Amino acid sequence: MNLPGSNMKVDKERLWESLMEMAKIGGTPKGGCNRQTVTDLDAQGRALFRKWVEAAGCTVTIDEMGNMMALKPGRRADLPPVVIGSHLDTQPTGGKFDGVLGVLSGVEILRTLQDTGYEHDHPIMVVNWTNEEGGRFAPAMMASGVWAGAFTKEWAYASADRQGFKFGEELERIGYRGALPCEPQKWKCHLEFHIEQGPILEAERLPIGVVVGGQGIRWYECRIHGKDSHAGSTPMPRRKDALVAASRVIADLDQIARRHAPHAVITVGQIDIEPGSRNVIPSLVKFSIDVRHPQEEVIETLDREIRASIEAACERDEIAFELDQTWYFPPVQFDATCVAAIRQAADELGYGHKDMVSGPGHDSCYTARHVPTAMIFCPCKDGLSHNEEESIEPHEAEAGANVLLRAALQLAQAS
Repeated sequence: MNLPGSNMKVDKERLWESLMEMAKIGGTPKGGCNRQTVTDLDAQGRALFRKWVEAAGCTVTIDEMGNMMALKPGRRADLPPVVIGSHLDTQPTGGKFDGVLGVLSGVEILRTLQDTGYEHDHPIMVVNWTNEEGGRFAPAMMASGVWAGAFTKEWAYASADRQGFKFGEELERIGYRGALPCEPQKWKCHLEFHIEQGPILEAERLPIGVVVGGQGIRWYECRIHGKDSHAGSTPMPRRKDALVAASRVIADLDQIARRHAPHAVITVGQIDIEPGSRNVIPSLVKFSIDVRHPQEEVIETLDREIRASIEAACERDEIAFELDQTWYFPPVQFDATCVAAIRQAADELGYGHKDMVSGPGHDSCYTARHVPTAMIFCPCKDGLSHNEEESIEPHEAEAGANVLLRAALQLAQAS
């Protein structure tokens, strides 16, 4: 059975033009985007989004965390909305498509419905989630996390960036601290379209990934305490070099992840060294550890192996260490009905597809705690993301947006 509105398609050129126009806000010399959360550039991107959705007949509301919700009424005001959500904020050296593709595909769907006059039963809402990236204010998916109850609003407001600016104050400054409570609402479902941020779809020449769940994520901060002393006069056997111990750990983390292939990934993305002088033995090394796997029991195994590795690396020189877990996100399973709607949409459009588990975290991983949720992936060149060279083709954006449109229309039917 064909879906309602089965002849309806998005406008590929209009979608691409919207992506390129948004990319000008915070555009970088290398062709990427630096539109970090709750900055002046973020405010410009938000204003453009608002302009577009209001022109498409939507009413915009803003909650306490700055999440923007554009609502297009359906035939039945008593029914909960079908929600399409992603984010407009980027990494400092981000690309044009990460997150933005999902929001602007939602905008294109609103425009397509307005152009055709198609009437759907459930309202349709497009959400721009605040601070999905976590690049300026940690952790990632902060606003959807508050919405889901994983964090308190007060805790999020107090989060500070490296310059000491607080999230809540910056949100107020740019004018996007709304009055609507940031908490679960009565939504029928939440759908998100995103670039894969990995190489699988491109390698297998498939246009669509049907995302059935998300990996569990743990973040740690490790601090290794050595003893600073003169680089020229301290014999090697008498040194307590924090950096040498940290280097052993970091090299071992790579081997730990490879022992749990193919899904385990471990990353050290930040390192701070004190005192930071070329002729002083380092007394303190602080570094981040990002651990991901789709199975809870494997994450627990990785945790044990990481702790054992740090202990072994510090034992030789009797160096002290601390390891703190700073964030944990359990593995996620997406809703079977929403996943089936995406598969059906891809099949009817003739797009090849495969089931996938998301390696990166997404706002959908939080919405899944309260409403039926699923995601769609499209390929990105060389699997590259969080990089100014991040790239997709217009037909890849079009394919995912058409799948998103069909799945949303199916789910927007009154049951």
